[in-house]
Amino acid sequence: MSAEIEKKFLLPAFPASELENQDIKLVSKQYIYQTYLAFSEDQEIRVRKLVDSSGESHFTHTFKSGHGMVREEIEYNISETVYKQLLDHTGLIPLEKIRTTVEHAGLYYEIDEYKQVDLAVVEVEFPSIEAAEQFEAPAWFGRELGSEDEYRNKSMWVALQKKSAMGD
Repeated sequence: MSAEIEKKFLLPAFPASELENQDIKLVSKQYIYQTYLAFSEDQEIRVRKLVDSSGESHFTHTFKSGHGMVREEIEYNISETVYKQLLDHTGLIPLEKIRTTVEHAGLYYEIDEYKQVDLAVVEVEFPSIEAAEQFEAPAWFGRELGSEDEYRNKSMWVALQKKSAMGD
């Protein structure tokens, strides 16, 4: 298992001018369909379908454990066949988001724009806790979300399932 060290911030607006001015550099853009297979208070198992800008898809299976800035994570690729077998007949609705990855000063920022929720966030992964603690967010970032439950992907996905079950 490897540690994932990350901070998450609210994003008031997509940083279009920063991209245009080349303050940040576009790395990639992909559409993500994220579905949870099992979860508890401090663990989760999810699958993702990731579609890149060329239309090519790949699939992942991930186990995460813990809360906050440092979490344990195991992620690996799976085939489309296995992905479909895991989700067939579940009736689960994936959380959909567009992820734009940009680079600035050696760090990668992952901007997630959610499709079913009016929300955009930016996540930054760090090589160490010290690097995370020393990080100064750019002016275009919003407030740090820390471990606020309502902004966790798992929480948004659970709310989406409840809304779907109610017929909304």
